[in-house]
Order: sequence, then C-alpha cells, then structure tokens
Amino acid sequence: MPVFRRQMPVIMVPVLLNFGPGWEVGSPRTDKGALRPFDSFIAGLHDQSADTLSGGDAACLQLNLTPLGAYRLLGLPMHEIANRTVDLSDLLGSPGAGLIDQLRHADDWRRRFDLLDSFLLARIMDRVPLANDIAWALQQLQRSHGRVAIGRLADDLSISRKRLINRFHEQIGLPPKTIGRIYRFNRMLAHLQRPVSKGGGRPSLAELADACGYYDQAHFNRDFRDFAGMAPGAYLAEHGI
Repeated sequence: MPVFRRQMPVIMVPVLLNFGPGWEVGSPRTDKGALRPFDSFIAGLHDQSADTLSGGDAACLQLNLTPLGAYRLLGLPMHEIANRTVDLSDLLGSPGAGLIDQLRHADDWRRRFDLLDSFLLARIMDRVPLANDIAWALQQLQRSHGRVAIGRLADDLSISRKRLINRFHEQIGLPPKTIGRIYRFNRMLAHLQRPVSKGGGRPSLAELADACGYYDQAHFNRDFRDFAGMAPGAYLAEHGI
C-alpha cells in the first residue's frame, strides 16, 4: 500500500540508500514541489515542507547527517543542495553507485552497516577538519531553540553578520536566521504532538506561541504557514490533535 508523508523542515540532511522499489519526492524549489522519481538520494536542508511517496514495501537504509557532517562528506557548498533532493550518483558518482550495489547484495544488516561505515570513513579521512566556529554557532541556535540573536553570534565570533551568513550558506545551506526559525518551529511541533496528561489540558495556540518565543500570534501563524504549508488549525485537524 502506498505511503505518503509530508516531511517538515528539520536541521538534518537525510541520505536514503535504496535497494528496493523507487521513491517519489517533491521538493519545494523543484518543479513547484511536484513529485519526481528517485532511487537513492540526498535531501539538503529545506525551509518548506517536502512530500515523499513510497510503494509501502520499501527496502532502504537512511543515514541522517548533521549539516556540517554532510558538508564534510560531500565536499561542496551546502547551498547548492538546499531545498533540493538530488540523486546520490550525481553527488557521489561511481563510488556511491558501488556502495548501493554492495548494500543491495549484502547478506544481512550487520554487513550493510559495516559497508556503510567503511565507505564513510574512507570518504572523510582525507578531508580537512572543519573549524569549530560555525559548529559552535549552530549549537547556540539549537540550545536556545532559535532565540539567540544573529548579531550576538557574529559578535561572539568576532566576524561581521554578512560573513556569518555567508559561512552558513557555505557550510549549512541556509542562513542562520532561517536555521533559528526552524529550530523554534520544531520545538513548537514537539509541544503540539506531546500527549496531554490525564486531567490536563492542551495549551492554546496563543500560549504555545508565547512559550516558544514568538513575538505574537501573527508571527506564529506566518512561520507555521511558511514551514508547514498550512495554517495551524489545518495541521491540527489533519493530525487529529
């Protein structure tokens, strides 16, 4: 039975290593989100929701990379794949195709994990280690759920805002302000999806907006529409919340 999923923006770069039926993926900046066929693929950071469709009998291995991990593995500017889904062979060439073939013919999952570990280690061993500054800035945005000011990050790193933004585009894929907004959005979704304790009540959307650091309800609604592609009420109805 086909399985359709709407994938919300997250600070993660998924790599899908496929050795079963193909997938269809709709990325926000590609063909207006229309579903396109893929086998194995990598999805850069998205600032809008993306759709996936599988036949329901998928056979694959998904590797979830941090943005900086993907930057080091791929060796290319991450803005080149932001809001895009790219065929694995287009980014990793024949070594990537060889890995998929090995995974497809492996006898068991332990062997598949060993093959993947060996591939990743060989790929990054000759890479120059990354500087810690952008990793630190990303960590501050994560820990604060997007509340830390971008100007403060730039000041703490003794670089200009423009330089900070350019380095985020290069190593992360999206600007730091957008990254912070996605962290805040993810925190809000986690609150929405949290089970209500017995005898307790779910907070109103206005209370939730305030708790997650939104300036007002309008700001909350705008971010929700930007990232989820729908109003908060429609999301609640769709997920039975």
